[in-house]
Amino acid sequence: MDYKNRTKVSKILFNEAVPVNTPVTVLGTVRTARTGKGVSFLEINDGSCMQNIQAVITGPEKYPVLEKILTGASVRVRGKLVPSQGKGQKFEIAVEQVELVGEADATYPLQKKRHSFEFLREIAHLRPRTNTFGVLNRFRSKLSFGIHKYFQERGFYYVHTPIISASDCEGAGQLFHVTGFDLNNVPKKNGQINFDDDFFAAHTYLTVSGQLEGELLAMALGDVYTFGPTFRAENSNTSRHASEFWMIEPEMAWAELEDNMDLAEDFLKNLFKFALEDCKDEMDFFAQWVDKTARQKLESVINSKFERIPYTEAIKILESSGEKFEFPVKWGLDIQSEHERYLTEKKFGRPVIVYDYPKEIKAFYMRTNADGKTVRAMDVLVPGVGEIIGGSQREERLEPLVNRMKEMKIPTENMEWYLDIRKYGAIPHSGFGLGFERAIMYITGMSNIRDVIPFPRVPRWAKF
Repeated sequence: MDYKNRTKVSKILFNEAVPVNTPVTVLGTVRTARTGKGVSFLEINDGSCMQNIQAVITGPEKYPVLEKILTGASVRVRGKLVPSQGKGQKFEIAVEQVELVGEADATYPLQKKRHSFEFLREIAHLRPRTNTFGVLNRFRSKLSFGIHKYFQERGFYYVHTPIISASDCEGAGQLFHVTGFDLNNVPKKNGQINFDDDFFAAHTYLTVSGQLEGELLAMALGDVYTFGPTFRAENSNTSRHASEFWMIEPEMAWAELEDNMDLAEDFLKNLFKFALEDCKDEMDFFAQWVDKTARQKLESVINSKFERIPYTEAIKILESSGEKFEFPVKWGLDIQSEHERYLTEKKFGRPVIVYDYPKEIKAFYMRTNADGKTVRAMDVLVPGVGEIIGGSQREERLEPLVNRMKEMKIPTENMEWYLDIRKYGAIPHSGFGLGFERAIMYITGMSNIRDVIPFPRVPRWAKF
């Protein structure tokens, strides 16, 4: 029954809820093991916090098992909590009993030296045991709670949209196909794959977004949000792209673009505030070891009033900037990261929301403006990276939506369910998406998306 009777290291070191001279049982992994004259020391980490607790073993000759306890081994230690005699720690354990539970030999790759992120990606099954990745995983957990807390306190309902979908939300075609076929014996009819014989009797994919289904639920529940995994079969080997990632997607009935911008700004500020106030230890770590400006960066966003400018005005600003951009600036072209950073860092010195983009560069579901050339899209740009949130007011009118789908050669067959909410009591509605890993990268200063998700999925890499 050690699981119930154990004392977590975080409870000892941070809550200080364990009185001195209290018997404790600590279950964890050995970070370092060393023996001095008449005494041995084990640094033990149980994953509940970054800090280790030191176990002091007087008379190590009485514990022959110590010869087998190397870095990486799992141990069960019983003893009394006492004030520490050494520097840098308040408490330690005066050991009365030590047991080797899981042996680790000298080939254990996480020895005392500091390892590169590139090396640790090769052993993603072990890297959570390091300080950096332990902190990152605990931070992901806390930040996830902060996201749910934000929406729940504002009356949003958390909804679960399908992971297996029959629709391509973005219309980009970068999809992972889902099938029950034996790929060595795929049934065909008239030379074509016969999907009638497949498990779902249709083309199905891993979802790229929960938005379309989120719209359906918003029509019934009012304000909803999804927070789950999404997938893109984009063959992009960059530090900012992953094939599997998590998205936060609120969808609001009766909300127009201005309401959407208001929510996006408030959400981002509150998320950053939560990181600073409720994840203080993790933010201290990131500020010390990853990005010295981490705190100031978030505080600057929190204290800023986001600038809001139409796409057309943004293009005029960029054209007259005198900057030599790598990518061309022209009305009708998408705004690139370098342009976004110019707007946020040089022109305005704060976050910027660009809205009303040309319809040719945006998705089919965005509401068309009266000019017939632009749509009610918005992107939230922040200093340092550029776009962090993308969203829009959705097209709630049936005829313009059908026409837009035809323009973009998106078949309306099998999309009757999506069109029905335009036929039966259509109302304005809006929403946006925030990539969870992109947000973590921005908050922490981590530079590669592969390092902020426990088991990254990228082109030609699906280990673990």
